[in-house]
Amino acid sequence: MQILAAIPQYGFWFLLLLTVLVFVHEMGHFLVARWCGVRVEVFSIGFGPELLGFTDRKGTRWRFSAVPLGGYVRMFGQEGNVLEGAAEKAMSPQDRAVAFDGKSVWRRAAIVAAGPIANFIFAILVLTAITASLGKPMQSTQIGEVVPGSAASQAGLQVGDKIVSINGSAIESFDEIKNYVVVHLDRPLDLGVTRDSQLLTINLIPQIVEESSIFGTQRVGRIGIRTSGEGKIVKLSVVQSAVEAVREVYDMSGAMLIGIGQIVSGKRSSEDIQGGFRMAKMTGEAAKAGFLTLVSLAAMISVNLGLVNLLPIPMLDGGHLAYYAVEAIRGRPLGARAQEWGLRLGVAFVLSLMVFATWNDIKVLLIKALLT
Repeated sequence: MQILAAIPQYGFWFLLLLTVLVFVHEMGHFLVARWCGVRVEVFSIGFGPELLGFTDRKGTRWRFSAVPLGGYVRMFGQEGNVLEGAAEKAMSPQDRAVAFDGKSVWRRAAIVAAGPIANFIFAILVLTAITASLGKPMQSTQIGEVVPGSAASQAGLQVGDKIVSINGSAIESFDEIKNYVVVHLDRPLDLGVTRDSQLLTINLIPQIVEESSIFGTQRVGRIGIRTSGEGKIVKLSVVQSAVEAVREVYDMSGAMLIGIGQIVSGKRSSEDIQGGFRMAKMTGEAAKAGFLTLVSLAAMISVNLGLVNLLPIPMLDGGHLAYYAVEAIRGRPLGARAQEWGLRLGVAFVLSLMVFATWNDIKVLLIKALLT
């Protein structure tokens, strides 16, 4: 019952992290809306009745609301707002000039895209700060141990071999090997290996295993090797750290998209779809592990939040961007009926996914709670 006893602590850290990431996301929408000359009526952290807030000199109401699971920015003249109701259609020229729907399709698209982009920027800044402060760990790609019976052992890899490439791409750190194999599960590998000054190509297929971590139990690829242990910390400048952070965010995004594709294709279990309960547990475990682990997790979830919001699903930012793309091509927006049905389908899909993810959480956490 340890998991049940820890729920309040997990919930606190999860809500704190979620509040920060929602603020970042909505601030992206807010800043670009202001830059585009749109009047922002409400900036809310949470949904439902207002708990506390204030109105700034430009008329925006900043508030904390009763249900702290998300947030929104309500802009003047934004039609079809499912949270607060549509704005009045009859407007004066002055009102039209500051209305969201009065802006060009490109400005509206920029405002909508700014939320996910803000999440990516936040992750880049966090990872830049970590790397600039602590340096970049570089573990040797020389093999220190080959697990008997593993894919590596069966393929003929030996202690002392040094892996220099995977599927034609050069690698510099053992973490690059691990991250590639974990994400791609049992994808065949062509390993470039140096042995006694000779360059060899060794082909193998990783084995899929289930592993538990603060991220939950997941199916991952393993080839069965460990590093020789030799490594170093490479100090990078702020600019170099920023470049490294951009690469990390790019790799994270690619890994998440691959994971989604594997779930859709059935290669990865649908139980890997996590809901709020397991996210809360993950956040609580990260907080217990230390500040560095927590902020690293915040960067990863921020990338996840930005990427998911860009999916072309009505109700999400990506769905709005898809509508604007159609509008840009056709020269006029989709009809109101088409948008209404798209919104209904999008809401149904998102709510169904939330229920499914919550059910997954209940199954996994309840089983663990009964066993401990």
